[in-house]
Amino acid sequence: MSSITGKNIQISVFGQSHSPSTGVVIDGLPAGFRLDFDKIAAFMARRAPGNDPLSTARKEADVPEILSGLSDGRTCGAPLAAIIRNTDARSGDYAGIADKPRPSHADYAAFMKYNGFNDVSGGGHLSGRLTAPLCFAGAVCIQYLESRGIKIRSHVYSVGNVKDTPFDPVRPDGAAVDETFPVIDAACGDRMKALIGSVRAQGDSIGGVIECAITGVPAGVGDPMFDGIENVIAKNVFAIPAVKGVEFGAGLGISAMRGSEANDAFCAGNGKITTLTNNSGGINGGISNGMPIIFRAAFRPAPSIAKTQRTVDLRTGENAELTVGGRHDPCVVVRAVPAVEAAAAISIFDLTCN
Repeated sequence: MSSITGKNIQISVFGQSHSPSTGVVIDGLPAGFRLDFDKIAAFMARRAPGNDPLSTARKEADVPEILSGLSDGRTCGAPLAAIIRNTDARSGDYAGIADKPRPSHADYAAFMKYNGFNDVSGGGHLSGRLTAPLCFAGAVCIQYLESRGIKIRSHVYSVGNVKDTPFDPVRPDGAAVDETFPVIDAACGDRMKALIGSVRAQGDSIGGVIECAITGVPAGVGDPMFDGIENVIAKNVFAIPAVKGVEFGAGLGISAMRGSEANDAFCAGNGKITTLTNNSGGINGGISNGMPIIFRAAFRPAPSIAKTQRTVDLRTGENAELTVGGRHDPCVVVRAVPAVEAAAAISIFDLTCN
């Protein structure tokens, strides 16, 4: 099972949703950097389950325990390893799905790939629970990046058909994002919360989109072809379960434009070269052009819902019905915001630390 990413910095994620712990090993961090664990805790609390009435009822503190890589509070050149203990797992909730895969979940695909030996409890290694160690790695990378003037911000762009105010693609830092419910327009956030609550009451789930802005990346970062910025970010963002699409800049909408509309005109001023618009999302030919890097990640509705669904009994090969119990998010988008930022931070750190 490949759960390793990165070239200049390598990150390996391990564990299962209901195993004693999940964890991560980060190899290649520069030595001598002092980590602020208060900031790391605050970042991880944004993802932790059980802190919001609209999320899963599973309650996890998500406190990382450092196993190696620090000396006197600073990185020491050894791989930084951390575990996050699972303290509120209920494997019994998944007894009914061992032979009846959830529609659109990875249950059946994993059953076929691992010959039926996959861990079905909470989705095993294919669970959103694995974004906890991903967020720890991202929080570490964010601190390094911020020390070099690179900042990453995200917000819930949409839930269902309810859309927030988008970032200004040229000056995304001008928008304030609410810390409790990550939107720019509080009224839109209220409508999103009402929609999520309504969907949950119906035993259903709903998807959405997260928009992310990365500022301070100098021009010239990245490579053409296979190691472009889009390639690296997309690879790591797709490691987040439920992500089904990633678009940069104007995204798919740019296909309906003419060149005269889509092209970002260059301009000079204050000793810098910038562009008047940012339809390219800060990237040309896989390489940064110095403008903010803007991308959006689309999340599917969570497949674990209370409504009765059609499936197949893997023991008999017969059609069957399934009602999923347990504790699940009616909308994963809200808690996925820090996971998207973490994936972005891991990507940019890997691209800029050589």
